[in-house]
Amino acid sequence: MFSIVKNYKIFFSITIIFLLIGIGSMLVRGFNLGIDFTGGSIMDLSFNKPVTVAEVRDVLKEHDLGNSIIQLESTDGAQSAQGVLIRTVVIDDGVRRAVMDDLKNKLGEFQIQRVEQVGATIGGELIQQAVMAIVLSWVLMIGYITMRFEFKFAIAAIIALIIDVLVTLSYFSLFHMEMDSSFVAALLTVVGYSINGTIVIFDRIRENLKIHRRSESLSDMIDNSIWQTMTRTCYTVGTSLFAVVSIFLWGGETIRNFSFAMLVGFGSGAYTSIFLAGPLWLFLRGKKAGE
Repeated sequence: MFSIVKNYKIFFSITIIFLLIGIGSMLVRGFNLGIDFTGGSIMDLSFNKPVTVAEVRDVLKEHDLGNSIIQLESTDGAQSAQGVLIRTVVIDDGVRRAVMDDLKNKLGEFQIQRVEQVGATIGGELIQQAVMAIVLSWVLMIGYITMRFEFKFAIAAIIALIIDVLVTLSYFSLFHMEMDSSFVAALLTVVGYSINGTIVIFDRIRENLKIHRRSESLSDMIDNSIWQTMTRTCYTVGTSLFAVVSIFLWGGETIRNFSFAMLVGFGSGAYTSIFLAGPLWLFLRGKKAGE
C-alpha cells in the first residue's frame, strides 16, 4: 500500500510550489474583477420584436463584451422578450454607439429606455462581507471540530481549507478569469464542500485511534484510515465533479466562471483532504512520519 504520510514531502512540495506561483501571480497580475466590483455601463433597450439572450450576446462578443450581464425584461419566464437590460464593463461613447448600431442592424429597431454609467454595486462591501463570512465559518468549524474531535484536528482542517481558497484564487489570477459576485458564492460553496471530505477522514482516524496498537505506528494508522475511506471519497468527488463539469461545459457563458471556481475548489478540496490533512494533524501532534 502506498504510504501517503511517509511521502508527505512530495505533496507538501507540490502544494508550496503552486501556492508560491499563485501568490506571485496575485501580487503581480492581480485579479480580473468583474463589473459587480468595478462598476460598468447599463443599456436598457426595448426592441420592436422579441430577442433572445443568445442573440444579444453574439453581437456583444464581436466587441469583446461576451461576458456582459444580459437580462430579459420578461415576467413569464419566456426565452425571448422585447425589453433587454445589458450591463457591460465601462465603455466609452464610441464603443457604445458601435454596439447599438450592430444591435440595430442584426436584431432590428429598438428604443433606448436608459443609458448610464454606474458605480460598483457591491465592490468593497461584498469583499468585506465575503471575508467575514469565510472567517466566521472557519471559527465555527474550529469550535465544532474541537468539541467533536480535538483542537489539532480543527487546526489541520482549517489549514487545508485556507489552501483550497488560495488555490482557487490562484487559478483565477493565473488565467485572469473574471471574478464577479457568483465567484464569492462559489468560494463559500468550496469551503463547505472541502471540509466534508476532511471530516470523513478525521472521523475514521479518531475511530482507529481508539483501537490503535502499539506495534502500529501513528503514520501507518493514518495511512490505513485514508485508504479505508478512499472509495467513499472517490465516489463523492466523482459524482460532484460530474455535475460541475456538466455545468461548466453546457451551463452557458454567464455561469462558466462560477462552475470553474467550484471545479477547481472541489478538486483542491479532494487533494488537501487526502494528501495534506492527515500529515498536517500528525505534525501538529509533534510526531514525525514513521513514528
